[in-house]
Amino acid sequence: MKFAVIVFPGSNCDMDMLWAIQDIMEAEAEYVRHDAVSLAGFDGVLLPGGFSYGDYLRCGAIARFSPIMTEVIRFAEEGKPVFGTCNGFQVLTEAGLLPGALIRNKSLHFICKTTPLKVVNNQTNFTSEYEAEEIIQIPVAHGEGNYICDEATLAELKANNQIVFSYEEDINGSMENIAGIVNKQGNVLGMMPHPERAMEELLGSADGKRFFASILKNFGKVSVSK
Repeated sequence: MKFAVIVFPGSNCDMDMLWAIQDIMEAEAEYVRHDAVSLAGFDGVLLPGGFSYGDYLRCGAIARFSPIMTEVIRFAEEGKPVFGTCNGFQVLTEAGLLPGALIRNKSLHFICKTTPLKVVNNQTNFTSEYEAEEIIQIPVAHGEGNYICDEATLAELKANNQIVFSYEEDINGSMENIAGIVNKQGNVLGMMPHPERAMEELLGSADGKRFFASILKNFGKVSVSK
């Protein structure tokens, strides 16, 4: 697989994402600028964390109108894998590729720490390398990670098993402690925690590696060791 790492003005986790894919997972990846108009030749899209367009208006609200997002939306509609972490998750909700929204943490403080996550659904193409209800350690770094949606949307997320990750503790006020969700089709996933920062034990956890291994195995149809 060849991945496009989308770079918006203000992205600051794009290098982390490229390193995780290229150096650790040994897959192909390239940066694609926000003003590009084609994703030809790519098999997967990765939206990194950061502060796209300075987080003005709302986090991800301006990035959603970048030229490349027309291609990202088309890419997703074709069933190809799209993953957004942190600001990337916010962009996906603003673009309507995932339901709900991310607002200020209930503490009104920026949170930066490794946090335990429960793998709520390990039957997705993004999580098949995890055990059901496994607790993994993944870093978070956000000021607006409080996931909200209306009751009807929450009921739908539960009914369709779209809640993929949940926080083991209430760190930011998210409804049902939701940390990550997938779309109905199962090819678009957004989460606030950063699996690309948990790729080696030297960094405190290698639990993020199996996230990307799942993507390569299921979307790339190749065998990737745990």
